[in-house]
Amino acid sequence: MNLKQLKDMELTLFHYVIGALALIMLIWNTVEVGRNDAANIVNAVFGARVMTRRKAVWLAGIAVVVGAMASSPVMETARKGIFDPTTLPGIDAAIAVYMGVYLTNTVMLYSFSAYGMPVSTTACLVFALLGSGLAIGGVDAINWDKSQTVILGIICSIIVSGIAGFLIQRVFRGVVRDQCEDPKTISLHGPWMAGALMTGLVYFMLMKGMKNIAFVKAIKASTLDVVGVPIALLLIWASLSFLTFLALKFLGQRFATRLFGSMAILGMICTGIAFGQNDLANCASPGLAIWMILSKGELAGKVAVPLFALFGCGVLLLMGMTTRTAQRVTRAEVNTGSQGDLVRLYAPKWCVAVARVLVPKPGTDQALAPKTSVQDAAKLQHYDALRAAVITSVTGSVIAVASGLGLPVSTTYVAFSAVVATGWADKIFVRGDAALKMGRTIWVVFCWFFSAFIAAAVAGLAAKAIALWGLGGLALGLIVNMIIRYVMRKRADEHEVSMKEQAIIRKQKLAEASGRNDQFASDEDEEAL
Repeated sequence: MNLKQLKDMELTLFHYVIGALALIMLIWNTVEVGRNDAANIVNAVFGARVMTRRKAVWLAGIAVVVGAMASSPVMETARKGIFDPTTLPGIDAAIAVYMGVYLTNTVMLYSFSAYGMPVSTTACLVFALLGSGLAIGGVDAINWDKSQTVILGIICSIIVSGIAGFLIQRVFRGVVRDQCEDPKTISLHGPWMAGALMTGLVYFMLMKGMKNIAFVKAIKASTLDVVGVPIALLLIWASLSFLTFLALKFLGQRFATRLFGSMAILGMICTGIAFGQNDLANCASPGLAIWMILSKGELAGKVAVPLFALFGCGVLLLMGMTTRTAQRVTRAEVNTGSQGDLVRLYAPKWCVAVARVLVPKPGTDQALAPKTSVQDAAKLQHYDALRAAVITSVTGSVIAVASGLGLPVSTTYVAFSAVVATGWADKIFVRGDAALKMGRTIWVVFCWFFSAFIAAAVAGLAAKAIALWGLGGLALGLIVNMIIRYVMRKRADEHEVSMKEQAIIRKQKLAEASGRNDQFASDEDEEAL
């Protein structure tokens, strides 16, 4: 019996229990996605001290909710693009696949978040679907062409984000150096630079990310299709640059000093919208697939997701963003790309050893980014406003393009790539804890690959257990999930204490060796939400 023949099938107690659990797991997984991916949205704005983390989270959260209500193309890819559920032997097999994905993702995302690791929720979803699909349906159940396209899209998004972030930051930094808040410098260069960033956001967010919306289609037909994309972009850039010039002219120095900070906030809002569009698929698609199987007996057609359901998922993402473990992810990511000399971070010894080979020797090169002030330790910046603006603009644009193409790319990969690339452009890896920051980068990238393959293996085992033992297998999976969560939470808390103690020891040794008493780049560890 295949899924196309299920409409008249009588549902059992197992199916009703699964239906209830699917809803619970959807809610649970959505919170976990918000918990881990929070750093990807707010890290630059918070790290630049443009906004407090609390304000940044709530503003970004509103943008996430808006984006979540336009996530359908990506959701369809995540729901049935990776494998073909109609090839499975029956309803229980399909359910086993999707529940295996949920059991795996909820525990993996929580575990990485507890350690402050920005892991890719998208990669976890894709590889969990691959692993569970292979375990239940074999190689014939996998849509290999589509899977390759998705994986290639993820890889390309990393490369594009890194290259774009590096080039834009190097050009902008070469123009303004460390004078990104100097009124005279901003009055001269701010209009065309801000205009360029806004042009990219307008084009990629609207014309690519929201190309299926009626009014966007109308704008495209009346402008881009008439004059061509290059001419249209030049006109948009000229118009936005002129408006920025007028704003600087009439609002004066106060606006000039906040121009790039304002651009960073705008980029964060766009990133939040793009995040909601793209990453909602990581939360909702398995649960929606189960509900469609149970309610309609098929999975071939498109899911008409109610607007209130999309809104609710967006709110759940916001809830995850406000958790304590989400703060750990934010803190770790902003410290990794920090312009400050001394940071609180952890990286394995082998990663630091490799990093020492990659980073320039101290004193051989000069950083382009301004060095953070130590006058007020509570206000130390990880990034300056210029770099924050580039990070958020590049991240939002790349994710928006992927969403418009229906590709579930990794917000984590894109954002982290932009952070590291802009750091390379600013030559931040030439001073202070450069080897530790680069070592952390290596560790994060290693964990990306590690998490993907672990997700595939664990999801395959979980799906197989559910397929063989029904409710017994599901109960076993839930018990193992909760045990791992408990152990990881306890060990992660101990890790936090150890990491801070080691950082203090490093600071003391530096002070004894050099006579300097450098401050840590502030991370507001205990900031209340």
